Amino acid sequence: MTHIKDAIEDGDHPLGTWTSVGHPAVAEGLAQLDLDFLLVDMEHTTMSLETVEGMARAVDATSSETDAVVRVPWNDSVRLKRVIDIGIAGVMVPMIDNAEEARKLVRSLRYPPEGIRGIAGSRATGYGRNFQKYVDNANGSILTIAQIETEEGLENAEEIAHVDGIDALFVGPADLSAAIGMFAEWDTDEFADAVKSVIEAGNKAGTPVGTLTVDTDAIETRMGQGFDFLIAGKDISLLMEGVDEAIDEYEDSLDDTVVVSSD
Repeated sequence: MTHIKDAIEDGDHPLGTWTSVGHPAVAEGLAQLDLDFLLVDMEHTTMSLETVEGMARAVDATSSETDAVVRVPWNDSVRLKRVIDIGIAGVMVPMIDNAEEARKLVRSLRYPPEGIRGIAGSRATGYGRNFQKYVDNANGSILTIAQIETEEGLENAEEIAHVDGIDALFVGPADLSAAIGMFAEWDTDEFADAVKSVIEAGNKAGTPVGTLTVDTDAIETRMGQGFDFLIAGKDISLLMEGVDEAIDEYEDSLDDTVVVSSD
């Protein structure tokens, strides 16, 4: 079991941040902070498996408890197998629409006879040195998060949450808001009702529910909605916001300097 899987199962309200810049230095720097996990995004970035492996190594190199969780591009058993062979703590899978897709996801992450994961001497097994021990204990050890972000997924959220092996649901806010015809209208009743229905589905099944907010000012609002964990902020957005603040400070200082000089 990993720190992040334990934290989610124990209801400790873990916190992560989103990583879309595919450089180990970004992962290593963020992993030194008081975060439970980094979400490394492969769905909407150009990151290769080699890049993700470098990111995972960078996270593991720190002395913190921060774990690497990877969002894969799709519910594809071949891609999932190759990603978890890297030795990461968990996966997030987009657009899980029904219980059968959720069961396919779980089977992809487990060795036979419970699943269809192929067995190999990968980084996860210590390149074969811990082969037997790893294979004996791997099933059920990888955090498994199903994203709810379509109308079908919204309708079937409770049955997805009940699938054995699904550790958490995750509201994909952008795609879900688009699916219900309310793209980026975060404060509407319609979007709030959709979010509420996923949270209620998770509560009925005893399955934690999380979401992302790029806007860190919305953290209190999202937690107030009843989410069990959160991904707050996105690396490139936080970087740009920090530089924007520096620009504003510089321009204010320049204006003050000009005023003093003219006096």
